[in-house]
Amino acid sequence: MSKRFLLGFTCLLLLSAPASAAPDPTTGQRPILVGLNADFSTADAESGEAIKQGALVAIREINAAGGVLGRPLALEIRDHRRNPARGEINTAELAANPEVVAILGGKHTPVIMAELETIHQQGIPYLIPWAAGTQLVDNQRRPNFVFRLSVRDEYAGVFMVDHAIQRGFRRPGLLLEQTGWGRSNEIALVQALQKYNLAPARTEWFNWGERDFTPAIHRLQAAGADAVIFVGNAPDGVSFISALAAQPTADRLPVISHWGIVGGEFTQPLADILGQVDLTFLQTFSFFTPPYPQRAEAFFRSYQHFFDADSVAEIIAPTGVAHAYDLLKLLAEAIRQAGNTERQAVRDALENLPFHPGLVRDYNPPFTPERHEALDRSDFQMARFNRGLIIPLVLAVPEQE
Repeated sequence: MSKRFLLGFTCLLLLSAPASAAPDPTTGQRPILVGLNADFSTADAESGEAIKQGALVAIREINAAGGVLGRPLALEIRDHRRNPARGEINTAELAANPEVVAILGGKHTPVIMAELETIHQQGIPYLIPWAAGTQLVDNQRRPNFVFRLSVRDEYAGVFMVDHAIQRGFRRPGLLLEQTGWGRSNEIALVQALQKYNLAPARTEWFNWGERDFTPAIHRLQAAGADAVIFVGNAPDGVSFISALAAQPTADRLPVISHWGIVGGEFTQPLADILGQVDLTFLQTFSFFTPPYPQRAEAFFRSYQHFFDADSVAEIIAPTGVAHAYDLLKLLAEAIRQAGNTERQAVRDALENLPFHPGLVRDYNPPFTPERHEALDRSDFQMARFNRGLIIPLVLAVPEQE
């Protein structure tokens, strides 16, 4: 276990229940609690760690400036273990605590889908820094308590297809996980291809934990696919890339992937073969090319108070970190604007926030009553892995075998 993770885990203990509910020793004020419901224990645990890190940095800065309404913020943390049933239980437990003003949750669309009913029954703002299913925000609830600062599949599908077309591909095959997230992407990708009068060469589905992707690869090859658009998380991504790298060099289809592969153990298991596959993937933010370098530098100085890192290259899953950081800042502003921690008032304030200069972008405004999405397609970029680092495509050079 790395020193960086140990430091982060110590912070997690210090800012989670039951100690988080105790009065602040400096101000004597009880903290305002923000729930964090994420994956901290499976092969996708880097996603939960990234969200936690961004939230901790934001909370440190907010508390150093006097907190919110004279009270510090603190995290109340739960591990949903990538399990929808556990996610729903955690959400119910957090919502049952009246001191929890909102919940930060991600990254798995199926988990959040299972939580939607409880979120709206309990009337608690739910902030998504990492999950892309279109239906999570377009959930038909009124009022809608879900706000997202993350990718939306409807936009991601267009972006990935445009990237494929720009690279000269005309018959991409789709390889999608058999979940609500995969189905959300199928709709987005098929619609995006239709705009070019194209259709997928073939669509293949897989379940979580799939071990052998070779038959699916062979079916995509036989259908004439000239590339694969992959929608899955790190564990299944490892199995897929391993099977693809085992193909003869001429048969290794280029891969355009959604961002799920960066939220867990992906590059380390593939260290010896990743350079053998042409892999690009979706991202929204990079500390190598931040839109506002001074803000990114200030963030990294705060980050170093918690985590053992000598450079921004050591920040894991940077999109999750940056999204969570900006969301916590927006939540703090909403609480100030509401003037209290009543959940409905905070939800309403989130819809009416003013301009906010963030790490990822300038939010002008972050949300509206009609739009609970803080990002759009203009925030997207493609990236590659290079020696284990996530490098924007404009800077990246493919690794050699």
